[in-house]
Amino acid sequence: MSATVPTSGGTGGDTGDAAGAGVGIRLGLAANLPQFVLLVAVNALVGGMLGQERITLPLLAETVFGLSAHTAALTYILAFGTTKAITNFFAGTWSDRYGRKPVLIAGWLIALPVPAMLAWGPSWGWIIAANVLLGVSQGLTWSTTVIMKIDLAGPARRGLAMGFNEAAGYFAVAATALATGHLAERFGLRPAPFLLGAAYAALGLGLSTLIVRETREHARAEAAAHPVGGHHHAELSTRQIAWRTSVGDRSLSAAGQAGMVNNLNDALAWGIFPLVFAARGLGVAEIGVLGALYPAVWGLGQMATGWWSDHVGRKHLITAGMLVQAAAIALVALGESFTVWAAAQVLLGAGTALVYPTLLAVIGDVAHPAWRARAVGVYRLWRDGGFAVGALLAGIIADLWSLEAAVWTVAGLTGVSGLVVAVRMTETRPGRA
Repeated sequence: MSATVPTSGGTGGDTGDAAGAGVGIRLGLAANLPQFVLLVAVNALVGGMLGQERITLPLLAETVFGLSAHTAALTYILAFGTTKAITNFFAGTWSDRYGRKPVLIAGWLIALPVPAMLAWGPSWGWIIAANVLLGVSQGLTWSTTVIMKIDLAGPARRGLAMGFNEAAGYFAVAATALATGHLAERFGLRPAPFLLGAAYAALGLGLSTLIVRETREHARAEAAAHPVGGHHHAELSTRQIAWRTSVGDRSLSAAGQAGMVNNLNDALAWGIFPLVFAARGLGVAEIGVLGALYPAVWGLGQMATGWWSDHVGRKHLITAGMLVQAAAIALVALGESFTVWAAAQVLLGAGTALVYPTLLAVIGDVAHPAWRARAVGVYRLWRDGGFAVGALLAGIIADLWSLEAAVWTVAGLTGVSGLVVAVRMTETRPGRA
């Protein structure tokens, strides 16, 4: 499905699918398929940059750098989550001001030194610094690919577009985690696993610089044709948008807290689960398989759940997904075998797949095109702040009590978050709101 909207004159930039002056810009996946597919591939490389750390860094903290305290060992997730969350906020504003493509390229440039710092950094401080850069890079690149796909897709297939975006990113996380687990088993924890990241960064920068096209004009054209208060919405300040997204709008604020708790879960899976599995006697390769199962199911499942949310609505999928995640995390705490933990990882991936693209679709549904990019930035500020909150919370509880206590705490918080969505969020899908 596609729609043609008139350009709003005098805005400049690459008009994507505009056939010529006065013809207009076409919205929709079919009308923008080559660029959409390219952006899916770019986001897979973005996800791969994150996947290179999923198995190796929790084990490096203990075996190479001798960090026995869980709070200290999880500082890399704290550094990553904090910088990514803050950068997400600015990425939306900058993409409106300067265009999407320059922000995307800047993100890849910042990513270039990260693999080398992880592979050869002589102290834990180097690992922290690498994750600061990685957080900034991910905030710029992942946020921008989300915004660009929303620009191209138009309102009718927004959930499907987000499903493909997040599926590509998190399937790449899974595939890279699996690959680095095997590389670490065969060649050691450093440097071999991080050579994949170096290749991803070089390829991502090349594609973004040479082939990706600007999509800001698609959002401007959609805003010009929007039936409700376009001029008023264009005058909203960033502060007003931040308040509306974080607190003022029931659906947007419910999405923000659910996103934060979801990534709090991911911090637990990233930093604590490998330690739980290792403490129960699993080897690096087995931990790599478990670490890959969760994002693999999460990634692949989003192609279906994003499409599903376009047809049945957003709210109930998000509520169900949070409750399924809570059950899966509890199963990790209860489990004693690889088989049980594998089932828990599949269940956790399925619950996350119900939630992740659907939350982004909610933001696209509610936010006016004139301030949508900034709303995405605010939402992703809260969502990726969950990495930092999760690292601190899980680390402190693990140090005070146990790894299992940290897992149970996060399971409870996840269940409460699902109930908040059920009570506070309204249905936002176009045609059902």
